[in-house]
Amino acid sequence: MEGQVPKKRGRKPKPKEDKDQQQPPQGKMKEAKRGQHAASVDEKYTQWKSLVPVLYDWLANHNLVWPSLSCRWGPQLEQATYKNRQRLYLSEQARSRSFTDGSVPNTLVIANCEVVKPRVAAAEHISQFNEEARSPFVKKYKTIIHPGEVNRIRELPQNSRIVATHTDGPDVLIWDVETQPNRHAVLGASNSRPDLILTGHQDNAEFALAMCPTEPFVLSGGKDKSVVLWSIQDHITSSASDPAGGKSPGSGGGSIIKRDANDKAVDGPTVGPRGIYQGHDDTVEDVAFSPSSAQEFCSVGDDSCLILWDARVGTSPVIKVEKAQNADLHSVDWSPHDSNFILTGSADNSVCMFDRRSLTSNGVGSHVHKFEGHKAAVLCVQWCPDKSSVFGSSAEDGILNIWDYEQIGKETDAKAAGAPAGLFFQHAGHRDKVVDFHWNTHDPWTIVSVSDDCETSGGGGTLQIWRMSDLLYRPEEELLEELQNFKTHVSKCTAKN
Repeated sequence: MEGQVPKKRGRKPKPKEDKDQQQPPQGKMKEAKRGQHAASVDEKYTQWKSLVPVLYDWLANHNLVWPSLSCRWGPQLEQATYKNRQRLYLSEQARSRSFTDGSVPNTLVIANCEVVKPRVAAAEHISQFNEEARSPFVKKYKTIIHPGEVNRIRELPQNSRIVATHTDGPDVLIWDVETQPNRHAVLGASNSRPDLILTGHQDNAEFALAMCPTEPFVLSGGKDKSVVLWSIQDHITSSASDPAGGKSPGSGGGSIIKRDANDKAVDGPTVGPRGIYQGHDDTVEDVAFSPSSAQEFCSVGDDSCLILWDARVGTSPVIKVEKAQNADLHSVDWSPHDSNFILTGSADNSVCMFDRRSLTSNGVGSHVHKFEGHKAAVLCVQWCPDKSSVFGSSAEDGILNIWDYEQIGKETDAKAAGAPAGLFFQHAGHRDKVVDFHWNTHDPWTIVSVSDDCETSGGGGTLQIWRMSDLLYRPEEELLEELQNFKTHVSKCTAKN
């Protein structure tokens, strides 16, 4: 409907002061409720911080001046004895009340991150951080002035120096982040020039974005209710699909995007779609490729539908699961370990796991498991690359939950204490909605997560890089053997003295 207010999914709230001005009659009640909520959040946060030395192997807290809606790991640059150096991508949204005229640019930030190796950080040190300070482990390396907001970042698995971004417009932008010039985000700065622009959407496409794990394909969804597929194979050099044969990310080596003698992108900077797929009845909120085929993918949307597609058989849905959950679907992820399992996250506060072998077309979906542990809309779900049964989910309640579906049905201490089925870890280090997170494929069990702190602090955000203690996820027999070896070692040392 024309004039209808678009759904925000809790990702881009209006500035705190604007809300207060819009609701003067209930201002005092709102303030009281907000104060109670803030007190509750602070109390839980204080409790969490006291447990950091026990629950975590390592944690870094990095304060962001501007809110960020996306964070992703890039390529690993260097390995050392006690830590590894790795690229990190994140967005900066210049959308405070003072700069609504667009004079302060939105940016795509490329940072270098020092990732401390397991069992190196001292327990008493990792909890001694200042929430208002920047972490010494995160250093800004380069800034790209982005045309419009940076709502979603996705890296090309074949070479993670190629990055796709979604903005508040219909196009998908492709960047070779290593050859893009470093810019200064000053008032009135002109936009950086994308290496490629992918066209095909008829309306804004803001969040649904994926890059294929097997081929240089890009997938997107938007407010036009469509899913659009592109191939950028013909626009990149062979080094993009063979990073081992190319130079390291920081060594130069020329642009991956093909260019002519005049330094213009070959065939022009615009790339048309390979296919446009229609089947949703509302905004497409997220998309994901099959881990084994560039021709198979899935999508979810505000119509509560989960749709499976196969580009080899046409542009209509192969399977359309009606009412996959009880509200808008915000996120979807296809298991990299088992191509039968798909996760969805919803505004109904839950995560559902589907087995595509049991899905029926044009019917109501029957999930294998439903995971209920959040108190607000789920914004992001992602499978763990290190264990096939584990995945994470983040939500507007400020919590990032780690689940293990193999624990469902087993008698555990957590279950006896009333914890939700399958839940085995809660990261409660954020004090506002956790809008994005990403598992690190180079450093097992290491996660980067980001929260938009506009509700609690009136602006800015928090980036956290963390790894839970391995005592929580290693097999019990392995831990007992290590404990026994430690006891034996202590006994020998005591005998010598």
